[in-house]
Amino acid sequence: MENVVDDTERVAAARIIEARMKLRERFLERINETPAMADDKPLGSGPLNRHGMPQLPVGQRLTAPDKWPVLDLGRQPRISVTEWELIVDGECNNPLHLDWQSFMQLEQVEDQSDFHCVTGWSKLDIRWKGVRLSTLAALADPTENAHFIVCYGYDNYTTNLPLAEALKDDVLLVHTADGYPLPREHGGPVRMITPQLYAWKGSKWIRRIELTRLDRPGLWEGNGYSNTAHPWRNDRYSR
Repeated sequence: MENVVDDTERVAAARIIEARMKLRERFLERINETPAMADDKPLGSGPLNRHGMPQLPVGQRLTAPDKWPVLDLGRQPRISVTEWELIVDGECNNPLHLDWQSFMQLEQVEDQSDFHCVTGWSKLDIRWKGVRLSTLAALADPTENAHFIVCYGYDNYTTNLPLAEALKDDVLLVHTADGYPLPREHGGPVRMITPQLYAWKGSKWIRRIELTRLDRPGLWEGNGYSNTAHPWRNDRYSR
């Protein structure tokens, strides 16, 4: 019986990977045109990072290795793993409603990336563990009309980004940072990270991802911050 269960899980995992690769192929041209992939004159300093960009984007300073500044809307929701749930809906054929156990049964990946805050500090080489957003998108099966996402947090925060950015392999919904459960003040139990963009594009305490046909600005985008948020172009505010 155990072998049958293992075989079933392997088949399911293979199907998810296949669906993710098909979705990535659909958006590959647009992914390759994004600034983090195509910018031939990125603004910054230091050695090249893992993506061939300067380690420190223009206007950024390194925070101390043991420091991770906290920024939020003035409230930090207390969400236990038994209460937490994630909805993926909108322009998709298979809306998802995941609890903690279902989320943790998905492919768990480990990655190391940097964190750039629009207020001017950067924290490098954070070790993350979580689920690729592209896995969730593949399971939800976006319609042909889906081009963007809007993310919602338990603190009523919202932010938006194109699927061409969201489907990159290092865009994760993380529950672990540097070997420890993600702290509440940093968005635990689960937050989204967007290493190629300023960090506000990744919602803390994430609870919903809506696939949309049109781009819909989130909280900060509607209040003067850049809609595109590319650190290596110093793309902080609306022009």
